[in-house]
Amino acid sequence: MRKFNYRKMILLLADVFIIAVSGIVLNYALELFNTINFGELKPYFYYGAEASRGLLFYILITEITCVFMMMLFGSYSRAWRYFNSKDYLMTALAMTLGFVVGYVILLLLNVPARKILYVLYFIAATAGVLLFRFIFKRAFLTISESEAAENTDRTLVVGAGMAGRMIVTEILNAQKDENNPSHNLEPVGFVDDDITKLHTTFKGVEVLGTCREIPKICAEQRVTNIIVAVPSCEEDEKRRILDYCSNTECTIKVIPYLSELLFTEDKPLITQAQEIKIEDLLGRKPIEFDREKISAFIANKVCMVTGGGGSIGSELVRQIASYSPKQIIIVDIYENNAYDIQQELLLKYGTAVNLETIISSVRDYNKMETIFKKYRPQIVFHAAAHKHVPLMETVPEEAVKNNIFGTFNVATLSELYNVDKFVMISTDKAVNPTNVMGATKRACEMIIQARAQKSKHTEFVTTRFGNVLGSNGSVIPLFRRQIESGSAVTVTHPDIIRYFMTIPEAVSLVLEAGAMAKGGEIFVLDMGAPVKITTLAENLIRMYGKVPYKDVPIVFTGLRPGEKLFEELLMDEEGLKSTENKKIFIGNQINVDSEVLRHKLEGIRVAADSNDSEKTVELLSDLVPTFNHKE
Repeated sequence: MRKFNYRKMILLLADVFIIAVSGIVLNYALELFNTINFGELKPYFYYGAEASRGLLFYILITEITCVFMMMLFGSYSRAWRYFNSKDYLMTALAMTLGFVVGYVILLLLNVPARKILYVLYFIAATAGVLLFRFIFKRAFLTISESEAAENTDRTLVVGAGMAGRMIVTEILNAQKDENNPSHNLEPVGFVDDDITKLHTTFKGVEVLGTCREIPKICAEQRVTNIIVAVPSCEEDEKRRILDYCSNTECTIKVIPYLSELLFTEDKPLITQAQEIKIEDLLGRKPIEFDREKISAFIANKVCMVTGGGGSIGSELVRQIASYSPKQIIIVDIYENNAYDIQQELLLKYGTAVNLETIISSVRDYNKMETIFKKYRPQIVFHAAAHKHVPLMETVPEEAVKNNIFGTFNVATLSELYNVDKFVMISTDKAVNPTNVMGATKRACEMIIQARAQKSKHTEFVTTRFGNVLGSNGSVIPLFRRQIESGSAVTVTHPDIIRYFMTIPEAVSLVLEAGAMAKGGEIFVLDMGAPVKITTLAENLIRMYGKVPYKDVPIVFTGLRPGEKLFEELLMDEEGLKSTENKKIFIGNQINVDSEVLRHKLEGIRVAADSNDSEKTVELLSDLVPTFNHKE
């Protein structure tokens, strides 16, 4: 508070000095005018010694009235650095009223005063006061703050409520402790959409504007760091604020929601600020799921997850573990991922979770039968698959062996060993596929639907969703590596769009779909509006505090083999039925001729086992009528 008073006093003294100097300079100018012959105009400019002496009295009266008016108009309650056009206008108005009141006082005191003289004095003094503020802000503060900025992160706090004020208090306290991680933060202001808070201050930190003005304020104040401190806001409001923040070059951190905060002395609020995640910019609310229904589905059941070490499979294992299953069997061919999720669960649950981790391939029917015979799973989640589109274009026979016949093996064994429910993970690329990977996943859907038509015990169901943020093969990890390595971000096409969801959302969909399944359904998630990949790349670059196309180039490389601009979630021949969850829909079951399917599968198996790529693609096109392969 004392620092603020010093600044106000310096500004007041500067105004007193400027008003006095303006009068003195005008006085000397009058003396000069006395020596000039103005002819007929001389009476208007010549005032003589008496008028000059009167001018000194003008200065005293005007100093008092102008300073009083500027105090009344709040000209000294604003920190220099935050002066804007409105403040300049208010200062000019205060000076005008000060001169008017001063002139009236001079007339009442019978002090000699000529209007034109007083107007000249007003113009000189007002211009000096305003010019001082402008020059001081643009020159002195620019230099001093640029030097300070080398060792500080100039921070804008979004939200001037309780959380925002706590953040500022913690930052100011941290400045006193060089060992504090927040020692180098410098709060330059708040923004808040509550207009009653505009231009108010807290501990010398002012509310500079609304959230809409974040990009402008960050540019003017040279902000390098933004902390979003509105833990009680709704999702839509949070995304709107983050959109404004992402249009700056600042690093951005967000205070979690109230339900996630820890209010303890050893856990300051600022230490709980988190970097924003790319899913915060998807433009839709997180999907909500019926956890009670999922719990009833999973609790005390033996659950098997194929591909349990992958991005989707491992999250399935995590969420299943939280619902008290009888046993979890992780099946994966890649031992490193399987080991990682095994150790993660053992560290978290210890002996409270009954966990078996088995290294095996779904291609190996005999080994898979051994597993089914020993553990007798009641629920099978089939996540094992080759998913990388371009790689599967080069070796279509491997996609067929792993995706189609791996699914065939697991589905066959599930029916043979009386599994209660079989849930397969599919993809939007299975809809009217243009690539081998998508075509194999559509073939898998056909296998599951064929099984559902004839099975007397096992309920077979498919879940279909779009791209999963952060999963293996997702663009996000690639973009992050490119940005962090300083290379250009590569996007295949400027207009390419995709549907996105988070890994936890995808897995919750799988679990709830399994819980509500009756057999034969294809569950589809309403994923909201599709996201333009170019926009996603731009936002991610901004999250790193960099400027797209300037600091980090975006290079368009052209569509990859089998890639299409737009993904679809539902086939033309499928209808949609709503479910209890407004975000989950069911596609009508399509009748599959089991004998025709079996015959075609036998043919494509021979081609794949012979490693005949061309024949494999040819027979895959015959197996999946909607497959329109793009070389």
